[in-house]
Amino acid sequence: MFERVLVANRGEIAVRVMRACEELGIDTVAVYSEADKHAGHVRYADEAYNVGPARAADSYLDGAAIVEAARKADADAIHPGYGFLAENADFAARVQDTAGITWVGPTSDAMGTLGEKTRARNVMDEADVPIVPGTTDPVEDPEEVVAFGEEHGYPVAIKAEGGGGGRGMKIVESADDAAEKLTSAKREGEAYFDNDSVYLERYLQSPRHIEVQILADHHGNVRHLGERDCSLQRRHQKVIEEGPSPAIDDEMRESLGEAARRGVAAADYTNAGTVEFLVVDEEFYFLEVNTRIQVEHTVTEQITGIDIVKWQLRVAAGEELAFEQDDVSVAGHAMEFRINAENAADEFAPQTGTLATYDPPGGIGVRVDDALRQGDTVGGDYDSMIAKLIVEGSDREECLARSRRALAEFDIEGLVTIVPFHRLMLDDDRFCAGEHTTDYLDEHLDEDRIADAQQRWGTEPTGETDAEEAVEREFTVEVNGKRFEVTLEDRGGLAVPTDSGDADDAPGPRRDSGGDDGGGGSDHDGAGEAVTADMQGTILGVNVAEGEDVASGDVLAVLEAMKMENDVVAPRGGTIAEVGVAEGDSVDMGETLFVIE
Repeated sequence: MFERVLVANRGEIAVRVMRACEELGIDTVAVYSEADKHAGHVRYADEAYNVGPARAADSYLDGAAIVEAARKADADAIHPGYGFLAENADFAARVQDTAGITWVGPTSDAMGTLGEKTRARNVMDEADVPIVPGTTDPVEDPEEVVAFGEEHGYPVAIKAEGGGGGRGMKIVESADDAAEKLTSAKREGEAYFDNDSVYLERYLQSPRHIEVQILADHHGNVRHLGERDCSLQRRHQKVIEEGPSPAIDDEMRESLGEAARRGVAAADYTNAGTVEFLVVDEEFYFLEVNTRIQVEHTVTEQITGIDIVKWQLRVAAGEELAFEQDDVSVAGHAMEFRINAENAADEFAPQTGTLATYDPPGGIGVRVDDALRQGDTVGGDYDSMIAKLIVEGSDREECLARSRRALAEFDIEGLVTIVPFHRLMLDDDRFCAGEHTTDYLDEHLDEDRIADAQQRWGTEPTGETDAEEAVEREFTVEVNGKRFEVTLEDRGGLAVPTDSGDADDAPGPRRDSGGDDGGGGSDHDGAGEAVTADMQGTILGVNVAEGEDVASGDVLAVLEAMKMENDVVAPRGGTIAEVGVAEGDSVDMGETLFVIE
């Protein structure tokens, strides 16, 4: 077994992996960005190394920096968690090629085969796993999208090769949408997965989203651990997951499990993975393989008693799976609730703030995976997840009842979360009956009910306050004869004068507006209407120029916030009098982006 594992991630999944390591007697190493210097996963680890600035591309996605940190720490393995570099075959190859360091995951070859969607479709088709009609070659021209739609019918799904969780997927409703949606899908693929290659699929409407957890070792053993139902989604992002699925019978359950085993075995796959399917009219179709641990792996752990993360480490260390397929049994029912910093009543807009109160629930059948603690701040640099609440019961009814109790106990103040939305779902007839499909939230749920739930059970943000000035002081110390350079922050003390004299500069994201006024977010002096940022994020693209006429609803820019693309639209028609941002700019909530006259 390994002696020291570097976890190439952050937040709750980093702590989850570290806890598994601790139980196996393995020391842990954290990596962190400048924005995460005080983060929970850094506090938990035995050692921690700074790998770059807040921007993920310069830190958590910097494979060279992460491997170098592993070398410095003398780590003998790297676990990627989920997200960031977890499904990056090139990074896996980099680790595999580094002497003395083991990659905790499938081989880079297997990741390349199943991580790229078109190659995965070919493998599954050859393994006699049903697939959705689609293309196998990358799509570059909007006319290809139009031709596919004419042949198979609309809507058409454009999907990024390296995508997952709805990122890099755009739905084309008609030929008129083809060019815009193709550009957007390619842009997301490049931004999130460093791969702008996309393909097409017939978009199945109102399906169930069912996924099968698998484990495979280096000795030819492949096991499935049952299925999870992830059909409750908004904008293709999972919100509540459960297992087993209330929508399939034992015959389909067995067929899904065996199909997943066949598919991953054909790809010579090892370690943990998830095979995802869409179920429509009692038929199932292969969707994709996630070549990593899933956010919702906890559901399977609760109903099978199998610690998936520990088995990831054991398999990577060369151990053989210690159980046969017939030994895997499912007992009871479990649900996972993603406790995100989002306002469900405002189209699930990401929120930022400080956890003035953070008091998770407890009691029988309740598990909370988190990394944050009371007093911690949730910024806009990364994913909006605060915690995961996992609840189990002897059956689905008890699980629902226990979940109602646990969510009512979850006390979070100072930050708007989607806890009220979860409580609404546990009072929703369609969800409680297990009859929901993937389009339920986006197309069928009355939005007024979400607003009512937020008003009834929601909390308010703490509000903006002037940040204490932080003065960094450097010291040189020795511990057991080893020299360390230590930087300490002094808050609330005497300020250290600076040459610039800007005493009231508060910590926060800085940007170059690209304009002559030195800051595109300042108040404008004109008589026009300001279009401001609804959230903190990064401008992915600007679609208009000064002097251009726009109509109400026109997309002025695309703002990326917490891994989601958001359109900035014109609130009314008029002429663009001012453009205050450029592609690549970081913006704060409330910052002026455009002025329309």
